[in-house]
Amino acid sequence: MPKMKTHSSLKDRFKVTGTGKIKRYKAYKNHLLSHKSGRQKRVLGTQPLMAQGDVRRLQQQLANLK
Repeated sequence: MPKMKTHSSLKDRFKVTGTGKIKRYKAYKNHLLSHKSGRQKRVLGTQPLMAQGDVRRLQQQLANLK
C-alpha cells in the first residue's frame, strides 16, 4: 500500500500547533486593504483554530503535516 501524502495546497493554508490543533487563516486580508479600518485588518490577521467538524474532515489530507 502506498504512503499517504499531504495535500500540497493545504500545507500553506493550515498550521498544526504543538498540541495537534489546526490553525487557519482568515479571508479578506490579501488586497484592497486601503479602505479597511485598522481594527478590521488587525482582527483579520489573527489565526483562529479550526472547528472540530472541519478538523475531522481534513485529517486524512493533513496526515503528514507536523
